[in-house]
Amino acid sequence: MLGSAPRRFYQTVAVTVTPDGCGITLDGKQLRSPAQHPFLLPNAALAGAIAAEWAAQGDKVRPHTMPLMQLAATAIDRVGPARDQIVAELAGYAASDLVCYRATEPPALVARQTQAWDPMIDWVRRRYDVVLQVTSGIVAVPQPPATLLALERVVAGQGDFALAALATLVSVSGSLVLGLAVADGALTPEQGAHAAQLDELFQAERWGEDAEATERRVAQLADLVAAKRFLDLLAAT
Repeated sequence: MLGSAPRRFYQTVAVTVTPDGCGITLDGKQLRSPAQHPFLLPNAALAGAIAAEWAAQGDKVRPHTMPLMQLAATAIDRVGPARDQIVAELAGYAASDLVCYRATEPPALVARQTQAWDPMIDWVRRRYDVVLQVTSGIVAVPQPPATLLALERVVAGQGDFALAALATLVSVSGSLVLGLAVADGALTPEQGAHAAQLDELFQAERWGEDAEATERRVAQLADLVAAKRFLDLLAAT
């Protein structure tokens, strides 16, 4: 509910630089994570963007308007303590990745999936030297163990902050391949959202739009945009 948002309790926001990382102060008091861990960020670019989210709050603090803050808090509070579990969950998407499962009909949908998803199969092969098997229908197709292991290593190689953003990209798109492609810059967030929502958009064209579905797709795109921006800021020097 809108009325449940806490009132803004600070006037000034600033970025502090310490040997351990960049922090944020509210009225001179060091910000901590929701779980009360030190809120330290890898660089000034990300810290500045999150500070801007805090500064932009009105009379009330609305966390849903601070996606970068939420991603950073996730990295600090959740990724570190459960890193192995998160890596396994994200890597597990490769075993039944969205882009590997194609419709058998109608022909227009089959063609659209081929056009959108085949380039992603080619991209992940070139980028990570892996082969993904593609099938039609709902019967599961086993992926090569070497492919699954290689992609698990890719996920495990992410730092905690990057892993938090990748988790959003993968879970929102429903695809490790699409999530990695957006993270890598091979797809824009808009292109990633369109590829992930391809079946749903096709049905909407045929049978009409559903307001709730439209709202969900808008939210999904916003999540992808925020996660990609988070990664870009993380990579800034």
